[in-house]
Amino acid sequence: MVTKNQKSHINVDFFEDLTGDISVSKKKGEQEIGERIKKIREEKGLSLETLSNLTGFDVNLLADIEINRIQPQLGTVIKLSKALDSAFSRLVSGVGEKFYSITRRQEQKIVSRSTSQKGKKHIYTYKSLAPEVKGRHMEALIVQLEENPEEEMSVHEGEEFIYVLDGAAIVKIDEERFELEPGDSVYYLSTIPHMIAAKRAKATILAVLYGG
Repeated sequence: MVTKNQKSHINVDFFEDLTGDISVSKKKGEQEIGERIKKIREEKGLSLETLSNLTGFDVNLLADIEINRIQPQLGTVIKLSKALDSAFSRLVSGVGEKFYSITRRQEQKIVSRSTSQKGKKHIYTYKSLAPEVKGRHMEALIVQLEENPEEEMSVHEGEEFIYVLDGAAIVKIDEERFELEPGDSVYYLSTIPHMIAAKRAKATILAVLYGG
């Protein structure tokens, strides 16, 4: 942790806009994740019961996700994307139309929240940094973590790279537990049980996810 007498090795001013509170701001007509999931499920002619059988998620949980009562965590979205045979990025931030993306820090677009499985606590809030890129296989996100006292673990296909920008984060990978400070990073296979949360209050990370 950087104190007043220590010099940060990263340019804090540069990251100021990234590490401040992420407020939820949606464009008119922009779909929630739950709406995108429901649309794709119905396009494929699948019932909630069938999707439940494919993913192992309870029907009531899936129904709550589709009406946006519960905001799914990214691991949940990855599992759903596999079951729906749809690109993970399409569920997270929609279909892109370009072959490249330059995102200015004042132009970061999609903002979503993820909650605990019971939908009672916000776990993190994130912005997608490259939603315009068509056919992308990775998702780059700025994520504002909150505390997760229940330490719900996630297991899904893919790989994740995490770089801490601000605050302190707790990472659990299987039975091991790590504390990460600004400038620390971790890379792991998402098939290993894992959890990342703020150590206290909030922390902000850069997360790059590959859905597999």
